[in-house]
Amino acid sequence: MTTATPKLPGHNTLIDAYRKMREIRDFETRISKEFAARTVPGMTHLYIGQEAVAVGVCSHLNETDAIASTHRGHGHCIAKGCDLTGMALELFRKKGGLCKGKGGSMHIADVSKGMLGANAIVGGAAPLALGAALTAKVTKSGAVSVAFAGDGATNQGTTFEAMNMAVVLKLPVIFAIENNGYGEHTARDYAVGADLTERTRAFGIPAVKVDGTDFFAVHAAMAEAVERGRNGGGPSAIEAVAYRWHGHFEGDAQAYRDKAEIKRLRETADPLQIFRERVLAEGALTAEVMDRIDAEVAEAVHQAVETALAAPVPDLSELLTDVYVSY
Repeated sequence: MTTATPKLPGHNTLIDAYRKMREIRDFETRISKEFAARTVPGMTHLYIGQEAVAVGVCSHLNETDAIASTHRGHGHCIAKGCDLTGMALELFRKKGGLCKGKGGSMHIADVSKGMLGANAIVGGAAPLALGAALTAKVTKSGAVSVAFAGDGATNQGTTFEAMNMAVVLKLPVIFAIENNGYGEHTARDYAVGADLTERTRAFGIPAVKVDGTDFFAVHAAMAEAVERGRNGGGPSAIEAVAYRWHGHFEGDAQAYRDKAEIKRLRETADPLQIFRERVLAEGALTAEVMDRIDAEVAEAVHQAVETALAAPVPDLSELLTDVYVSY
């Protein structure tokens, strides 16, 4: 794992990064409570504990760059700039949602932001990001794409095939492997037969392993990967290790993991706390600035969810629209 301490990025990047991580944490915390109250239809998979990965990756991207997500996609949406109210409306299946209330948690998307969608298919993101990267190369747009994948998804043939094709065609795609310790209910050490970084390198892809709870480590690794992709150097991979705090889905009893592990993660592996401690120690941001962001985000998340709770459901006449596309 890369251990060198990267330099702090600029002031505006720090402000935006902290805000995005706080938005993810507060949004997911509120959704967890709403799910327990049975106001959120369907299943939902939360991103708490992994905030630094999505934000560290997406802080280098613009709206012409694309990301393809996983079933645990809320954090990726927020990091890529999706609207909080539009997200809340979508999760509650309400009119005005990012996907008109038809996608829900596992299929939330906003193509206008370059967010190609969450994906209920494990390993489904890699081929989508590969296609976006091929488009970028053919059109010479200078864009890159990112395929998010959990440790479980790295065992899928779709991911292996995408990695191989990315090397063959020298495509500007970054494989962001979120090693959160568990593929659904199965521990990584049981299900993955090799070190993920080493296995990715075997395809011929430059790959690094970083602490996924450290925004600065992810941000630095992504800077190199994006530069390589934009300059014609082909694919890259980043394995970010950050255990998820919640279950595979909300309501998961998590009988497969020690409860002491969750307590330890909350105390020692909090991406927001790690961020705060470093910027305070180096005088890059003040506690007052971050506390103000905390308050602003808390209000924004509250307003987004309250708006969604009060919003109407889509009209029945829209039931069969947006189902098929005719060319």
